[in-house]
Amino acid sequence: MQIRNFSIIAHIDHGKSTLADRLMQATKAVSAREARAQLLDDMDIERERGITIKASAVTVMHHHIKGAESDALEGDDPNAPSGGEASIAASKTETGSKADSAFMLNFIDTPGHVDFNYEVSRALKACEGAILVVDATQGVQAQTVVNAYLAINENLEIIPVINKIDLPSARCDEVAMEIEQVLGFKAEDCLLVSAKTGKGIPELLAAICERIPAPRAPVMTQTRALIFDAQYDDYRGVVVYCRMMDGHLRVGDKIRMLGTGRSFQITEIGKRLPKPTRMTTLGPGEAGFFCAAIRALGDVRVGDTVTLDQDPATEALAGYKPPVQMVFCDFYPATSDAKGSDFERLRIAIEKLSLNDSSFTFIPVHSEALGFGFRCGFLGLLHMEIIQERLEREFQIEVVQTAPTVSYRVKMRDNTFIDVHNPAELPPGGTYEEILEPICKIEIIVPNEHFGAVMKLCNDRRGVFKSQAMVGEIRQMISLEIPLAEIIYDFYDKLKALTSGYGTMDY
Repeated sequence: MQIRNFSIIAHIDHGKSTLADRLMQATKAVSAREARAQLLDDMDIERERGITIKASAVTVMHHHIKGAESDALEGDDPNAPSGGEASIAASKTETGSKADSAFMLNFIDTPGHVDFNYEVSRALKACEGAILVVDATQGVQAQTVVNAYLAINENLEIIPVINKIDLPSARCDEVAMEIEQVLGFKAEDCLLVSAKTGKGIPELLAAICERIPAPRAPVMTQTRALIFDAQYDDYRGVVVYCRMMDGHLRVGDKIRMLGTGRSFQITEIGKRLPKPTRMTTLGPGEAGFFCAAIRALGDVRVGDTVTLDQDPATEALAGYKPPVQMVFCDFYPATSDAKGSDFERLRIAIEKLSLNDSSFTFIPVHSEALGFGFRCGFLGLLHMEIIQERLEREFQIEVVQTAPTVSYRVKMRDNTFIDVHNPAELPPGGTYEEILEPICKIEIIVPNEHFGAVMKLCNDRRGVFKSQAMVGEIRQMISLEIPLAEIIYDFYDKLKALTSGYGTMDY
């Protein structure tokens, strides 16, 4: 059976999760009865806001016969057996007659918002290809450009897909030219798809099988797997999501985490098909999850390498660059008691959350007014809001939050640097030479008629103009440098208001 690993990437609201739903339906991974919109968005908060926050990895089976794109979605039998077990059984029976036609597709539906960019970069590390989705009405947006470059930097095979072609205002030809102009993919290579109606999905599945390369051959006999996600389960301990690079993992194997040096015994191996389904083994190129009665949260690190205890790999896989936190604020328990048990509950909750979202940091702080709490670092304001909401929903912990700030760097007279998160931490005058603040490289895509208003907004916020380029005939992309402190509060809201909602930015 051939394996294809890919991610679905796009700007916010361009239809990634809906496309994932259609791919699962077209490959019979879910039946018509089980299907629902945004099936992979598990959290209530994702469904309420209509955004993806966590990347979700799923495995589906597909039979591809070269040159025969059958309309998989039309005329499906609703009573046909479905789910991972049925598709795996089918692939086993058919493999004999058409050995080249059985494919195992492992794909990851990723978030689109700039604050969850780290989720996207982690997902791309576990793949050989990416589907770049562009809205047929909105065209190339700021996040489209950023995600495309993330995938190009990982040397992935990219399939550009123009989605929402069923809308009356779709501009397929213009958007294809924008993709060629801004990103450099040939306009004729773009696939036209409607994730809502299912049109073009069989052609997309064929392109995935034919254009995305197979996983690289194992380079060593020892087992190596890359941890790309993890979550805490009260009954099973830490559930670890990994992508196999070399060798196999089987139930009962004794494994070792190369980064932390701890050893465990695997009790369960599985895949999401999209329901979690137990397996006995994971082979090279496959993605799945395992449990090994891991209780201590510090024993699992995203980006770590899993190997076998008996025959460990000598060299770890290249992990992830740690994310750079941009926005800082303090969380304190809303109620406090003399024993400090509320602070302890908050500490346990934040530790469990940081396992599932490795892009925020926390250190203990003390305030005379609010007692003990944590200074947390986030990738942006939405990220901060989501973390606070998850603490309240998933752990029933009310928190008091201070106003968000950025960190400054102070150059001392002896040429050393110290990081300052709070005005009270600033060293006395005369002991330092200069104070440095974080500067953002920012890209804004705006319609031509709003160019002047957006430039005035940027100049008012101490922005320094760098370059501009046309995107199609009616929009342009401006690059600037702006201090982070100027964009952290209401810059994005002001930009949206000035451009009637058409301006997009990425920093």
